Amino acid sequence: MTEPLNPAERAELERLRGEVEALRTAGGRHRLHWRSVVSAVLIVVGCLLAPVAVATIWVHNQVSDTDRFVATTAPLIEEPTVQAAITNRVTDTVFTYVNIPDLVNEAVDGLVELGLPEQVADRLRGLIGPLTTAVQGFVRGKVAELVSSPGFQEAWRETVRLTHDASTKVLAGEASAIEIRGQDVTLDLGAFINLAKQQLSDAGFTIVNRLPDVHPRITITSAEDLVRAQNAYSALDSLASWLPWVTLALLALGVYVARHHRRALLSAGLGVAASMVLLAAVLLVARSSLINSVPGTAVAPAAASYDILVRFLRDGLRLVFVVGLVVALGAFLTGPSVTAVRVRGAGRTSMTWLRERGAKAGLRTGPVGGWVHQYRSLLRGAALAVAVLVFIFLDQPSGFAVLIISLVLVVLLGVIQLLDQPPGPGTDAARTAS
Repeated sequence: MTEPLNPAERAELERLRGEVEALRTAGGRHRLHWRSVVSAVLIVVGCLLAPVAVATIWVHNQVSDTDRFVATTAPLIEEPTVQAAITNRVTDTVFTYVNIPDLVNEAVDGLVELGLPEQVADRLRGLIGPLTTAVQGFVRGKVAELVSSPGFQEAWRETVRLTHDASTKVLAGEASAIEIRGQDVTLDLGAFINLAKQQLSDAGFTIVNRLPDVHPRITITSAEDLVRAQNAYSALDSLASWLPWVTLALLALGVYVARHHRRALLSAGLGVAASMVLLAAVLLVARSSLINSVPGTAVAPAAASYDILVRFLRDGLRLVFVVGLVVALGAFLTGPSVTAVRVRGAGRTSMTWLRERGAKAGLRTGPVGGWVHQYRSLLRGAALAVAVLVFIFLDQPSGFAVLIISLVLVVLLGVIQLLDQPPGPGTDAARTAS
């Protein structure tokens, strides 16, 4: 046996142990501090860039894809407030060139020259007001029918398409059917005036044939924000090609650098989801600013137009929001927290119960159970890879699609867990522990 240490030796041993522990702690703190700071910076920057990346992708799609822009703007003509605004503008244009009182007076004067008694002529002139109102109502009704007709809506789509990528024209401020004038985004109604002339002429109101070739414009929304966007248009269009990848790289690198990868992944998912909430708030503020900047009569068309024009952007932010939440939830459920452990335990218990019930019913996995047990990690990875590939190759993924894919993935993992049966008796506990 070794001799016990004397008090001096024990004191020296305790001092040395304290120094060693201090060095370990200092070294551990240094490594943790360095990796945590770098990881946090990368993840925060990635989360801040996420809404910018979503917005640039939306702008790029509107600019480069004519079909997408037509799909964005075409529903504007189906909005009742927009239809009413166009109807009023076209009707007002018609009566700018067709003066009903003057026409009635000319007709009455001609009848007087042909021998109509002056007393009868005076009575006819007294009907000018009601006649004008009736004609205006007739014209307005016909124009409203035209604006709401499928033919007019198709003309709208064709006009938008023929602007040769109308979103580029809007953001660049170039002349087109849709363009920026001052602080307003306007639509050229020349083609629609011609359609209205044909409609009214076919209905017997041939006087509209006197109308010259005119191109009145209607304001469809405020352009204050779009005017500012013109200066950033080129930069946004180029950013869309690489900013999303930079954002993903920053987030992935932040998770990789972190000492606790799962915790960093949880933070990244929640951060991305929070950034999408911030983007949604910005859109609401922009909508409120738009409504406050237009006259009272234009509020309804402007609000409807804004909601329609940004709906794909809102769809995109909802998609990224759901993806962030799914990633965060997955990272949380694989962690060591009490809730996560209980959830996983409940899942294993459920699988064990189903397996036992199946065994009592005469169901056996046979060699399949052993094979699944041997390659269970590979099968789980393959299921996750398939889910990711399905999401990537979806033509137009949505938040709902992400939820469906996640649920299917959970079911597949559950099936793998259910079939995972190691060979030999009494291996349930061993399999569970593995």
